[in-house]
Amino acid sequence: METLIGLTLLVGVAAVAAAVLIAVKKLGAGNRDTRPLIEAQSLRLDRVADALNRQVRDEQDLRGDLTRTREVLESLRVRAEERQRAEEDGWQVIHRLEAVLLGSASRGRAGENLLHEALSSLPPGMVIRDFQVNGKRVEFALVVPDGRRLPIDSKWAALREIETLEGEDDPVAREVAARRVEEEISRRAREVSTYLDPSLTTPFAVACVPDAAYAACRRAHADAFSRGVVLVPYSTALPVLLSLFALAARYGGGGDGRESLAELEGLLDSVEQTLENKVARAATMLTNAADELRTQVGRARGAVARGRGITSDAGAALDQPAQKLELRSL
Repeated sequence: METLIGLTLLVGVAAVAAAVLIAVKKLGAGNRDTRPLIEAQSLRLDRVADALNRQVRDEQDLRGDLTRTREVLESLRVRAEERQRAEEDGWQVIHRLEAVLLGSASRGRAGENLLHEALSSLPPGMVIRDFQVNGKRVEFALVVPDGRRLPIDSKWAALREIETLEGEDDPVAREVAARRVEEEISRRAREVSTYLDPSLTTPFAVACVPDAAYAACRRAHADAFSRGVVLVPYSTALPVLLSLFALAARYGGGGDGRESLAELEGLLDSVEQTLENKVARAATMLTNAADELRTQVGRARGAVARGRGITSDAGAALDQPAQKLELRSL
């Protein structure tokens, strides 16, 4: 459109120049004063024509640049669509492989296998499996030098929530999906907190979760930590576990000493209450029973004494008639 306008202007300028030349010829050759003016106007018209030609060429170059830009953008769009289709195909393949290899009822074994692979490089005596605590089974545990265990449990959780989160583009919908992921992870962290026992385990346990779920967690970290649980992604499980193991081995004694003193104080309070309530009451009951037994023994002794007195009097009475018979016989 702009090119057509430029050509129209060029044609108009040419028509004006032709009209001026025709008018000059009609004025006659004797009018010599107007020739310089006409030449100047003609020169200006040539300059205008050159400027219009340059503008047309610039517009053509710009149009060419725009065409090439459109071609580049179209190529980028096509590549983006191809990459998106390839990613979708890859996710579908991954889901099919997951369904074939794991099955719908045993997806949790995938996380357990990942964790086993991460811990397999540690010494055999450092890792134990199926650790029993509070009547429950923990998948893995690290043996701390003081004999305690660091519980480690795999939580292959929030898979549907993660898929929903990755498929959402709206920020509000993504926030809702992220909250659902955190709620599921917090619920699993509460399950792991039941594996803690001050007499058998370290003060904290570890819950290994998928990396995508770990990335979506914000408030879940604080909630889990308040229950003595540390959330760890599968990708960095080994270095984080070794760091926690070193902390438990080096600084766990001080906390255990304080816990032992607190437990000892509670035991002393319980013993004191037992002495005051049960032993003292039992001593009072024993004293009362002893007094009562002494009274009964005194009564029994009096009865025995009375019985002996009666027996001696009866024997004396029987002896007197026998003596009288002996005297009469004499």
